[in-house]
Amino acid sequence: MRKIGLIGGMSFESSAVYYRMVNEAVRERLGALHSAEVLMHSVDFQTIVDLQKAGRWDEAANRLSDVARGLERAGADCVLICTNTMHLIADAVQAAVGVPLINIIDETALRLKAAGSQRPLLLATRYTMEHGFYAERMRAHGLEVMVPDAAGRTLTHNVIFDELCAGKVLETSREALIALIERAKADGADAVILGCTEICLILNPTRLPLPGFDSTAIHAEAAVEFALGNRGMSHAA
Repeated sequence: MRKIGLIGGMSFESSAVYYRMVNEAVRERLGALHSAEVLMHSVDFQTIVDLQKAGRWDEAANRLSDVARGLERAGADCVLICTNTMHLIADAVQAAVGVPLINIIDETALRLKAAGSQRPLLLATRYTMEHGFYAERMRAHGLEVMVPDAAGRTLTHNVIFDELCAGKVLETSREALIALIERAKADGADAVILGCTEICLILNPTRLPLPGFDSTAIHAEAAVEFALGNRGMSHAA
């Protein structure tokens, strides 16, 4: 079994979900008491948030690149950045290591395409919704991503940082997010991407007005497929 390297802590709430999903998937596939070979480096999220707010993405890239190199030296056969937002600097992290970085955007796009989606709604942090990196990478897969209006983006961002990252799951916020999905459906969206690794804490992808694609679950499953030898060793970024 190949070792999975997880760059976590952004936030630790979603990193815990990754750890559970990866191990559950290995046990399901291999049976008995099998679990995954996992190496995780969990960073101090506040330091990353401070860099995000200041727009110091180069420094954030250097920080996560150092973490990725450490995981590689420790024996990781692949690396995952356990957050959508920090895929803004995924190419820099991939360039820092010799093992594949399994990219959450690519994996989610492949799942959307397989389902026949062409115009998904993206619910994510402001950085992921408003910086061009996510939409551009999705466009390379033939997908045109929709995002909520300015008020909807603010709502979604605040729910993620002020509530979910702090371990708070509020029914009023769930209802507000579902209302955003309803509006997007009326505007032509054909699916919804849970494009922040915490959103699965508040929205069940099978109980939404549109078909839901949980990026956390998709990313974790891709890691397990790699670990069990069901995909090649080539770089995934």
